[in-house]
Formats: sequence, C-alpha cells, structure tokens
Amino acid sequence: MTDTLDTALSTRRGIWLMIAAMVVFAAQDGVSKHLATHYSPVFVTMIRYWFFAVFVIALSARRAGGLRRVAQTQLPLLQIMRGALLALEIVVMITAFALLGLVESHAIFAGYTLIVTALSGPVLGEKVGWRRWTAVGVGFVGVLIILRPGEGVLDARSLIALAATVMFAVYHVATRYVNRVDGSATSFFYTGVAGAAAVTLIGPFFWTPMAGWDWGWMALLSVMGMSGHYLLISALNHAEVSSVQPFAYLQLVFAVMIGVVVFGERLDPAIVAGGALVVAAGLFTLWRERVRRGARG
Repeated sequence: MTDTLDTALSTRRGIWLMIAAMVVFAAQDGVSKHLATHYSPVFVTMIRYWFFAVFVIALSARRAGGLRRVAQTQLPLLQIMRGALLALEIVVMITAFALLGLVESHAIFAGYTLIVTALSGPVLGEKVGWRRWTAVGVGFVGVLIILRPGEGVLDARSLIALAATVMFAVYHVATRYVNRVDGSATSFFYTGVAGAAAVTLIGPFFWTPMAGWDWGWMALLSVMGMSGHYLLISALNHAEVSSVQPFAYLQLVFAVMIGVVVFGERLDPAIVAGGALVVAAGLFTLWRERVRRGARG
C-alpha cells in the first residue's frame, strides 16, 4: 500500500515538473521570438547553445565514470549528426517564430509526434497498427487545415515551421534509435556538445553587436534553456515517460497564450480547429503506444 502511494505521489510530482518545464520552454520561445526580430536566429541559437553545452558537460561530469564514460558511443557519426540536426532545427524554428508567430508555428509543430509514428515502422522496426495510422491521417488533415493550401499560394513562412517539425521528428526517431545502443546520458551529452559545435561553425558569420538590454534577454534565454531541461529531466526521474508525455502538449497552450497576450497574434479559427485535430491525434497515438507496450508486458 505504501509503495503504491509513493508511486502515485512520485508520478504526480513528475507531472507537475513536466508542466513547469513546458511553461519555461514556452517562455523561452517567446524570448527567442523577441530576439530574432533584431538578430539572426543563427546568432541567437549559437549563444543559447554555448550555455546549454556548459550545462550538459557539468551534468555529465557528475555521472559515474565522468565525461570519458558518458562520451563513449558505438554510433559516433549518428550521435554527432542528430546533435547538429537539433541545433539546425532550432535555428529554423526560431526563424518561424519571427516570421510566422508563436501561435501558428506551434500549431504546426504539434504534429511532430505523428511524423515520429509514421517513421517508427520503417526506421525503428516498430509495429504501427491501423488505429495509429488513422490518427496520423487525421493529424495530417489538421495540418492541412492550418496551412490552407486551397486558399491560394501556400505561405512560405508556414513551410518553414513545417520544415522544423519534420526535422525535429527525424531527430526524435534518431534519438530513440541511438538510445537502444548508447543510452540516454550519452545521447544528451552529444545533443549539447555536438549541437554547440555545429552552430558555432557558422554562428560567428552572423555575429551582431547587441544592445545592453538584449544581453539581459540573451542571458534569460540561456537560463530558461538550462532550467527547462533540468525540470524535464527531473520529471522523467519521478515518473514514467508515458505518464508525463501527454502534458508536453501544454507547451502549445502556453505558447499560444504568450503569442496572443504579449505579441498580439490572432487566434485564427482554422488554426484552432487544425491544432485541435493535430493534438487529439497525437494524444491518441501516445495512448495507443502505451496500450501496446502494456499488452507486450
């Protein structure tokens, strides 16, 4: 009885930590949008990644065996490529925030879980049943409602957000693949270090002198990045992924609130309807995945 109560309390704590992480990540996106209206998204991402890499190295150094053990990987090229891909995805997504806005960008981005589901069969060898394929189709309809291709020329800014969505889905699938061999600690290390190295190769070419106040915003952005990941890691330490993953969609809700209240963005009915379909389809695929794993034992 005591073990059951402790598990329930730990899961509840994990859920609240996950919600807190989504609040921080949504606020981070708001700060990213603000900075990207004045500075190159590549430059903003580079500074953000410098702080993130320090955070990752500090955490990794505290693990058993230290950095040497954490950095050991059987898939070095894939680890480096997925780390670089995430950094590039962040550049593309921040560009979408600046050009398209938080509301529509996040409504499109919510569909990444559906792409992950579609790729999990051919790439990871997982069985995807007809129910989840149906959910993928419904989610795709939601994305089309948001993009509205039938109303004229498709807005290129929406394609930027869609590109970021596909990139993040590929990164997510690659992460699941390497975790089968290397483990999450090694993957987290390469996410920060390889990403920082990749964006630093091109970031200096976009260097722009910053106003004094904007350095404060940049510092806040970096602290948010570290805090968000710390909260996320803490959430996963307290609860199973299947218990907290559905709450990741709250980032969409919080980001929409920031977009509307802070930046004066408009909640278009098509975005609301399409976003609702995408989120509903995504939640259904998560639920079916949990059922499948439960049946498998």
